[in-house]
Amino acid sequence: FSFAVDVGGLFEKTKVVPAVTVEGLELTLPPKGERPGLDEAPAEDAQAESKSGVLLEEVRIQDAAFVMMPGDRAKKPIRFAIHQLILQSAGAGVAMKYDARLTNSTPPGEIHSFGNFGPWKSEEPGDTLLSGDFTFDHADLGVFRGIAGILTSRGRFEGELDSITARGEATVPDFRLKRSGNRVPLHTRYEVLVDGTNGDTILKPVVCTLGSTHFTTSGAIFKNEGDTHRQIQLDVNMPNGRMRDVLQLAMKGSPLMEGNLQLRTKLTIPPLTGKVVEKLRLKGQFQVSDAHFLRSTIQSQIDSLSRRGQGQPKNQEIDEVVSMMTGKFQLEDQVISFEDLTFGVSGADVSLNGVYDLDEDALDFHGALKLQAKISQTVTGWKHWVLKPVNPFFAKHGAGTYLKIKVAGNAKSPKFGLDR
Repeated sequence: FSFAVDVGGLFEKTKVVPAVTVEGLELTLPPKGERPGLDEAPAEDAQAESKSGVLLEEVRIQDAAFVMMPGDRAKKPIRFAIHQLILQSAGAGVAMKYDARLTNSTPPGEIHSFGNFGPWKSEEPGDTLLSGDFTFDHADLGVFRGIAGILTSRGRFEGELDSITARGEATVPDFRLKRSGNRVPLHTRYEVLVDGTNGDTILKPVVCTLGSTHFTTSGAIFKNEGDTHRQIQLDVNMPNGRMRDVLQLAMKGSPLMEGNLQLRTKLTIPPLTGKVVEKLRLKGQFQVSDAHFLRSTIQSQIDSLSRRGQGQPKNQEIDEVVSMMTGKFQLEDQVISFEDLTFGVSGADVSLNGVYDLDEDALDFHGALKLQAKISQTVTGWKHWVLKPVNPFFAKHGAGTYLKIKVAGNAKSPKFGLDR
């Protein structure tokens, strides 16, 4: 610790210290309620502090650490390594300029921020003014369970400590889910409202681009009284997405389908303990149009279904048909439940209800198949003539052929069959 001062200035009303240098400082902040003399500082102390007659023109802090102690002693403290912090015009009752370079704890990455802070309101810390610009580089998202990638962010913030508005952009060129491992670039433009005293965050519509798919999200990240961890609640709207981008992120290997995706969903993650993927909850509806399966075994089955549905089982010109899919879904405990799931191609419509277990990669769907053609028209040769007398028994519900069906197996090779 060192400082320089003009001895003659000690007799002035405001004592000016031109320079202070501090190295190796470690500042530990106990949890709220465990800060003697800070949590319940008398009002007269705050008034006396504001009348302090000392002004530090420049404070240069090197190789410091700021440690925030958690309320739960079983958890690790949050530690910020401050490489350099420069304060100008520092003192009680005045606003100061700052320039800080530090390493963020979680996710680890380098932060550079500069702007204005203060004057400090000790009687109402939340009223303290704050503004500045920041960069956040090389932030490793791999420390979180479930996701990975290197994040870079730029932005500006302003407001009071308990109500800070931040605007900026963030890019993760190699964003991925650990369970799938496929990398898809992610870019966001955001505006958020942050309570700097407790960390609660409100997301105003955030514009995101995943691959070439655009969508918006809004919601909040907050902690209720009595909770030890935060929870996340978001509304996601994807009016015209690409199925390939979404499946590439979510599935192992190459995507099995491409097409246009419309999606609306509510996303909830309860207080963050355990694996995020196990806590993730989704509820919404979707529509996929102009869908085409990229795996030949599945697409060949879809083509065959369309041929039979149109009563032309041998017509090879009916090929590479496109599909339409709509439905409602709900995800909880890594199981997606579908309601009113409909799938259609030329000549055939399928309606299903069922579940898909993400962890086990297991399908269990039951429903109905409607074909335009009569059942005898779906086959050729002697089978065509044998089935002709039973056409009336299968012509139900406005369809030429109506069958109860089931889908089992997994996403890579689903198995279709009659549901007996």
